[in-house]
Amino acid sequence: MKGLIFNIKRYAIHDGPGIRVTFFMKGCPLQCWWCHNPEGIFPQPEEIIQVNRIGEKEFRKNEIAGKYYEVDDLINIIEKERIFIERSNGGVTFSGGEPLMQPDFLLEALKACKDKGFHTAVDTSGHFAYAKLMKIIPFTDLFLFDLKHLDPEQHSHFTGVSNRVILENLRKIAKSGNNIMLRIPVIPGINDDDEHLIDMKRFILSIKGENILAINLLPYHKAGTAKYRKFNRENKMEAVVPPTDQRMKQLREYFSETGIKVKIGG
Repeated sequence: MKGLIFNIKRYAIHDGPGIRVTFFMKGCPLQCWWCHNPEGIFPQPEEIIQVNRIGEKEFRKNEIAGKYYEVDDLINIIEKERIFIERSNGGVTFSGGEPLMQPDFLLEALKACKDKGFHTAVDTSGHFAYAKLMKIIPFTDLFLFDLKHLDPEQHSHFTGVSNRVILENLRKIAKSGNNIMLRIPVIPGINDDDEHLIDMKRFILSIKGENILAINLLPYHKAGTAKYRKFNRENKMEAVVPPTDQRMKQLREYFSETGIKVKIGG
């Protein structure tokens, strides 16, 4: 069995506890305006033509976004980082895209990681059938769960899908007892108004339990801007200014009122 991966990040420190290896799996049911991995959305390998200009000369470079790997290939990569993972109490994270777009491969990869003694995490949008979730729960130590917007119409407008299934899946994971880190992207003008923040805090309190380990506030950034030019895709966030450090500190204090540990960043 093979899985399609568009990036592998070694020595990752923002995708769960400790030092980790993060596999970015291709394919995502959402098309968030602020996505900083647009090459992870389409569920097939993509040929990308990168055009660079120096003076009047134009240089074209072809590259492929997405490569197929066997589960054993992943284990071989992880084993090379074992000493760093073990000394830091780290592990392996499956991100994307949306890892559950490739449910069978994800399940086998998680099983293999657990068999080798590695801590496992799945970074998810939450938009998938619950039957897929049930299969991976026993092999997932931590869910990094994205919580983007609580209003269904706004969520659909800015991501392309409703949040109904997402919120249902989050509630079910919370009840399952699996550890969760909530990841809230802070997008100026989209989900950072006072009314929505009140609703967000109220919702978090409604699912709060000992297994909600942390809230990670992820400030919108411009890091993905170059990718939109590179992949010749529309960047709907061109005019959006990232939140200030002061604003992020205010939000950290606000969500700390839930009694849950809050961190700025992943």
